[in-house]
Amino acid sequence: MTTTLSQDRVEPGSVNIPIGKFPSTTSPDPSSSPTATEIASNLIANFNQALANKDPAAISQLFFENGYWRDHLALSWDFHTLAGREKISQFLSANGIRLTKVEIDSSTAIRMPHFGPIDGGLGQANGVEFFIKFTSDVGSGEGVVRVAEQPSSPGQWKFFMLTTVLFELTGHERRIHRLRPKGVEHGGDPNRQNWKGRRAAELNFENNTQPQVIIVGAGQGGLSVAASLKTLGVETLLIDREARIGDNWRNRYRDLVLHDPVWMDHLPYMPFPPTWPIFTPKDKLGDWLESYASFLELNVWTKTNLISSSWDDGKKQWTITVERTKEDGSKETRTFNPHHVILATGHSGKKNIPEIKGMELFAGDRLCHSAEFSGALTLPDKPTKRAVVVGCCNSGHDIAQDFYEKGYDVTMIQRSSTLVVSSNAIMSVYVKGLFDEDGPATADADLFIQSFPAEVFKGIQIQVTDLVAKQVDAKLHEELEKVGFKVDHGPDAGGIFMKYYQRGGGYYIDVGASQLIIDGKIKIKQGQEITQILPNGIEFADGSTLEADEIVFATGYQNMRTEARNIFGDAVADRLGSVWGYDEEGEFRSIWRPSGHPGFWYMGGNLALCRYYSKLLALQIKAIEEGLNRG
Repeated sequence: MTTTLSQDRVEPGSVNIPIGKFPSTTSPDPSSSPTATEIASNLIANFNQALANKDPAAISQLFFENGYWRDHLALSWDFHTLAGREKISQFLSANGIRLTKVEIDSSTAIRMPHFGPIDGGLGQANGVEFFIKFTSDVGSGEGVVRVAEQPSSPGQWKFFMLTTVLFELTGHERRIHRLRPKGVEHGGDPNRQNWKGRRAAELNFENNTQPQVIIVGAGQGGLSVAASLKTLGVETLLIDREARIGDNWRNRYRDLVLHDPVWMDHLPYMPFPPTWPIFTPKDKLGDWLESYASFLELNVWTKTNLISSSWDDGKKQWTITVERTKEDGSKETRTFNPHHVILATGHSGKKNIPEIKGMELFAGDRLCHSAEFSGALTLPDKPTKRAVVVGCCNSGHDIAQDFYEKGYDVTMIQRSSTLVVSSNAIMSVYVKGLFDEDGPATADADLFIQSFPAEVFKGIQIQVTDLVAKQVDAKLHEELEKVGFKVDHGPDAGGIFMKYYQRGGGYYIDVGASQLIIDGKIKIKQGQEITQILPNGIEFADGSTLEADEIVFATGYQNMRTEARNIFGDAVADRLGSVWGYDEEGEFRSIWRPSGHPGFWYMGGNLALCRYYSKLLALQIKAIEEGLNRG
């Protein structure tokens, strides 16, 4: 039997979105009249008039025919990208117009109206770009606007892209900055507790108090959404089976270091200090997560397992029973009735370990999934051991490099192709000027990058990927191909971001292993499926074999829905939608938004996505708790 080792992490049905097209524009003359501010002011005035008149048709006519309105919670309690005037008008007619007023935000240089490219900096489509603030019938938010002059009507400026994001609920603003808690109540109450006593009672949910939300998983996803819920006054409990917060990172292979630079990885409300290294070692990140939970006073129970769960449609609440091992070793069983559960075990599900004939007969030292790989062993003075790594994405490369550095003879098995981009390209091209030392405030950078509709973002990334492939990574790709390592450039050549967003994997950010492959120090077996595991190695479909003392399957993970089924059972999982990848509008499926099952939410993604979307997920839950969103 030949086994296919798919590295995809998403279920079928993810949409391969089309490539957005920019309007044909000329570069405006910054010294001419009208100015960028005048153009923005005139269009926003017309927009506000149409909002006041509750006129969907008039609003839609302010957009290009192929313009976009991307909205996160300002127009509805979900995420939508409305492409084209007709869809904008239809959506507003069907759902009402919640926005009440829009203002230009000129608080910083990046936010104020300015002439320039409206295509992410490529300079091929020009116009005016600026940030906005708005109010709605339930709260307030921010957005980004990109407008261009109609080629057929000089002097007539219209929206090409409008993005609106709801960040605050009126009367339920986040308890930060001027609204931060006092920390003490002065007075003569003899029963008054100090901070330590209050914190212990809160952490342990004493006096029959109940969490409104239970989060399963205390990694970056669970912690970031818990922090946002905390600022909104929503009682939350995180549970994690590990012994310490951060162990989900500490327990990974020894040499793991984040491939994203530090400027992309700040957590909400508590950024890394300026001394933090550019690339974060996994144990250092684990320690930071533990400190994050402590400093932000998040209620986390470690060494805790979910024993049973059930949902009551009538009461709209869960019954969740957990078993907790306390510091003295004793076990405690508690039952709670939260209104919401959040699965925050990562955007992936169960380990994707293929079932291959003969696996149980392997007589070598180790056969495991990459999640169980603790690191290569330092070999004593004896003949070199042979290691085989199945899979060629980030984990596969890192593990192969670890084996090589410890003296192993190592081979990677590459079934199809891998997107490879150098770490230098990530920092010098992909995120330069946005997430770097001289970039804007993180909140500005987040809003800027999230403001692009997926179709437009894909069009930008195709051009950026082509630039990188020709000018930065050309030699790297050429030399990899020469030694038989197959390189791709993502869906429709859309690069690393599109491959991550549509597949969740399939790429490697090069931090050294590629040169080892080019030099023959890491060998490649390409294009062959495995037929069986032998007691001392692997047999392939072409009849060839590889001897191995250790085999590591760096074959990724299944869809997050599989973990939901494993933890919450079929009755819950059968109501859930597929997770990750794009829906028909170009928004992520099911994660950070309604999942298909009431009171159930998915939370995950890299640190940058967790930072942005955790605030929106928390806001949706707060709106439900306050009766603003009745579903």
